[in-house]
Amino acid sequence: MSQLPQTLAQKLIARAAGKAAVVPGEIVTCRVDLAMFHDSSGPRRLKPMLEALGASVWDPSRIVLVMDHYVPERDDESRRIVRIAREWARDQALPHVYDSQGICHVVVPQHGHIRPGMFCVGGDSHSPTGGAFGAYMFGIGATEMLGVVVTGEIWLRVPRTIRLQWNGRLPGGVVAKDMMLHAIGRFGMNGGQYQAVEFCGAAVQALSMAERMTMANMSAELGAQAGLIAPDETTLQWLATTGAPPVDITGLYTDAAAAEGPGCETHRFDAAALEPCVAAPHSPANAQGVGRYAGIPVDVAYIGACTGAKLEDLRAAAQVLRGRRVAPGVRLMVAPASLKDQEAARSEGVLQVLLDAGAELFATACGACSGYGETMPADSTVISSTARNFRGRMGPPSVQVYLGSPYTVAASALRGVITDPREVLSP
Repeated sequence: MSQLPQTLAQKLIARAAGKAAVVPGEIVTCRVDLAMFHDSSGPRRLKPMLEALGASVWDPSRIVLVMDHYVPERDDESRRIVRIAREWARDQALPHVYDSQGICHVVVPQHGHIRPGMFCVGGDSHSPTGGAFGAYMFGIGATEMLGVVVTGEIWLRVPRTIRLQWNGRLPGGVVAKDMMLHAIGRFGMNGGQYQAVEFCGAAVQALSMAERMTMANMSAELGAQAGLIAPDETTLQWLATTGAPPVDITGLYTDAAAAEGPGCETHRFDAAALEPCVAAPHSPANAQGVGRYAGIPVDVAYIGACTGAKLEDLRAAAQVLRGRRVAPGVRLMVAPASLKDQEAARSEGVLQVLLDAGAELFATACGACSGYGETMPADSTVISSTARNFRGRMGPPSVQVYLGSPYTVAASALRGVITDPREVLSP
């Protein structure tokens, strides 16, 4: 280990670059441990480029392909895109293919593919999710992915680190989604542009892996390249349930001297003072305390996506809705993040609670979050657990999408207006 103080981001990049240490601004070439892409970002774009070059895949065992954007197939174009992905996976004999199993950012970690110390890339902007496990993971475009698929390497400029230190303990009804909306509202969507955002502090350490995944995922909404959380016993225990091989996390943290150095800045927050947050149309940066938007009528409540429909998110919604019904005229849509989470919710009785409350169950896929499948009707007002509320993303441009935690979405469905979930949570 280098004697030069290093942030967690620097340590992970140095490891991948085969160097003892790196400094912010330095350009290095890194070995890629894992390349992940899905039906939308992957084979339909990579296949013709590979054929034009006469190139082959560097290591099929290090590629993970997930069909999650255009499934279930609804039209000829969707069928074409998914068919290309399936045929290419078969032709390349890819050993890690997850077809219609759920959203890539949830399915891939659930199968133990992302582990502390790894250097990974993904063909999706929310690929920083992998940073929840102490891996350096970021999203890249099709041309960059072509280079990775052929060579197994990629260059990058070593980023500075922004540490968001959450001290204290979150109150009931307040979760990681609220932490991220608060941060995005404060710093904006370019607040961490090209930098590595590291989440730390007692409140972060107390989070489950699912909640940490939500934080790392939404670092993309801060404009960050990567969102990192130092691995700990919580990480190791979670990985053990996936069948992942043992991993050594020694030294995978930001050195105290590096945290005070010129390549790092720290912002501190009081978790105990945080309230549920809501982001108004048409940007996650339009986030304020839920009281600012309370009382706005909603037509649709959507519990879905990689940031809002994991098992813990479904449990949160069920905690609000148990023994109750959604307000007349409100449509509650539930699209679990993965089949694994859906079946766990079913076995626990969580899914039945949601169905009894009036929820409609949708496919374990990206769905409405990515503007595919059952999108929102024109002129409707939506409260959603997704990460983004850009104009036209979930339906016609006239759709007004507010973002909130699963607690807030469920509470709003219950009352028919945007609601502080603490007002309706059972003690």
